[in-house]
Amino acid sequence: MPPRLIPVASGRAVRDQLRAHALNHLGAWADEPWPGDHVAKVGKKIFAFLGGEGQDVSVGVKLPRSLLFARTQAFVTKMGYGMDKSGWVIARFGKGETVPVELLRSWIDESYETVAATALPKRARTSAKPPVRASAAKAAAKRTRAR
Repeated sequence: MPPRLIPVASGRAVRDQLRAHALNHLGAWADEPWPGDHVAKVGKKIFAFLGGEGQDVSVGVKLPRSLLFARTQAFVTKMGYGMDKSGWVIARFGKGETVPVELLRSWIDESYETVAATALPKRARTSAKPPVRASAAKAAAKRTRAR
């Protein structure tokens, strides 16, 4: 299935959709640390910058896996403030440009996973994992006792 592309004639709707997606992650919350700058945080750390005004859309994310691919995209630039050295990029779209919403959602997911790995307490990260089958848990406990 081809990625879903949305023209930025509805910039506000796209921004709202991407914000909702970012805030749907475990422990995610919205903040406005600087006037007019909307971010999604997990714990105390930012995992997505979600901006733009009027019909413009911009998304800043940290991409350890997709960074090289992201930098080949015409709509992606380095983040600035030295953050690009840590794998941060920003995707910007103006009025009339097409936004690859599914791609941006996957980048938001990747950024969340990266930042949440250190921002969330270990018990919160493990609570999101699927339950372990009883037989696997018993085998792990046996190995631990055998040591």
